[in-house]
Amino acid sequence: MRTLLTDAARTLVPPKDDRHRPLPPLMLVLTVVTGLIDAVSYLALGRVFVANMTGNVVFLGFALAGAPGLSAPASLVSMVSFLAGALAGGRFGTRFAAHRGRLLATTTAVQALLVTGTVIAVAVAHGEVTGAVRYLLIVLLGIAMGMQNAVARRLGVPDLTTTVLTLTLTGLAADSSPAGGATPRPGRRVLSVLAMFLGALAGALLLGHAELLFVLGLSLLLLVVTSAAAHRLSASDPAWIRPGS
Repeated sequence: MRTLLTDAARTLVPPKDDRHRPLPPLMLVLTVVTGLIDAVSYLALGRVFVANMTGNVVFLGFALAGAPGLSAPASLVSMVSFLAGALAGGRFGTRFAAHRGRLLATTTAVQALLVTGTVIAVAVAHGEVTGAVRYLLIVLLGIAMGMQNAVARRLGVPDLTTTVLTLTLTGLAADSSPAGGATPRPGRRVLSVLAMFLGALAGALLLGHAELLFVLGLSLLLLVVTSAAAHRLSASDPAWIRPGS
């Protein structure tokens, strides 16, 4: 337990010689955003994911087999949008390959613009997300999440992919002491799972007791804060911005 708490503290307040410096806490914020956004997509947009592509592939198979309550077109649109976002994220990763701070600041700013588009669409539609509005939200959020996934991959902070937890949970068990492992970064892994859980929980609660606009607005706020923090922190500390430094 002491090791877990120490590792968690190091994740939230990285030591000065940590080569990732502020990236872990900022990426935990993005993991919360993922939970919020997937709560929106699954609960408000009709059982489709915009960040969890494993779920979408499974949903697509179920839908094509005739399972009720699922939409093959929605899953396909989400997957294509996610791929487009991942492509854009890859381009950003190439452009800012030598500066991880600018990479994170720029991509989260673009994500914020995409989520702003969803806020405007929902506001104009007075909260109705059927038909064209539903697909517009799937496209915009899918692009945003694909971009986030690609950038997290390029940033290369272990156990903080921000959108996928399967390998994180596997590592938590497979690398544990009972399995004969060295238990590397248990706190970071637990915090990653907790961040996704809290984002999903908050999103579901807000959707149940408030309007969709509040969940999208909270996601937008977190993205803006992350982008501003990444920009400010990377301007004052050149040591951690270089990959592999």
